[in-house]
Amino acid sequence: MKTIRSNVHYHNGNEPETDMYSEILHGLRQEKKFISPKYFYDKKGSELFESITMLTEYYPTRTELLILNKFKDEMAHAIGSDTALVEFGSGSSEKVRTLLEAMPELKEYVPIDISKDFLYQSARALSMEYPHLDVHAVSADYTDKFEVPELKSKRKAVFFPGSTIGNFEPEESMKFLKMTANFLRPKGGLLIGVDLKKDHAVLNAAYNDNKGITSQFNINLLNRLNRELLANFDLEKFQHHAFYHAEKGRIEMHLVSLINQTITIGNEKVFFTEGETIHTENSYKFTIQEFQNMARQCGFTPEKVWCDDKNWFSMHYLVVE
Repeated sequence: MKTIRSNVHYHNGNEPETDMYSEILHGLRQEKKFISPKYFYDKKGSELFESITMLTEYYPTRTELLILNKFKDEMAHAIGSDTALVEFGSGSSEKVRTLLEAMPELKEYVPIDISKDFLYQSARALSMEYPHLDVHAVSADYTDKFEVPELKSKRKAVFFPGSTIGNFEPEESMKFLKMTANFLRPKGGLLIGVDLKKDHAVLNAAYNDNKGITSQFNINLLNRLNRELLANFDLEKFQHHAFYHAEKGRIEMHLVSLINQTITIGNEKVFFTEGETIHTENSYKFTIQEFQNMARQCGFTPEKVWCDDKNWFSMHYLVVE
């Protein structure tokens, strides 16, 4: 009987440094309550985000894909041969397929995602489409130190689409980019999507879609806390709120308490006043120069940048020595 070689491998890249319960309570006990956006991405949250990316108002995914399709050959050439492609926050691995089309010689792909079930499902599907490719699915929070399996390729290139870099605070972005530069040495590269500053109406519409999918995505965070932490949030008593903060150059997403209420999480109680919010996400926007200046401070050399015709979105290729 012929043995069929499996080309998908699963790895645990790190264990959380703090448990979810402690981290959530810490954020909700602050004067300005917050929850890290990484907790959006349970299975339902990941599926909702995939739906968001297909919305008319949500330009980033559509525009980034246009750039990828138009310049994929140039990007593949910049990344070069004998390189393992590592994707941070791989999700459904949809965008990387465009890049893979232009890289038929690629031998190793390493998707890294915090949502283990969604990661494994996506990796399995991709491995069947690209049977020549060794797919190493790594379950990890890529913002912390993580381990990847030993790779055969001489170099690594990180693919980090979606302008997820905008979700970090400025000091967190610097820390993340420095960590990524260390991960890529020697002579690796970073292909990263960066959302650009633009008309405020376009930005506000992107995070307040008419179908209410972004609202469901935000509210699902509370549903996850109810399920996993035995909380008792009444989803009808919180409302999605997103807006562009021009002075800070970022979209802010919040969950607004519609009444005075006390929530129980495990054995702890958290009080909300009417109108008080949980700050769930920031999405910083940049100019090309702002982003490149930050990258240089973190050990990268900007090599190429590609944009759409409206200059709404950019993709940068950065290298390290």
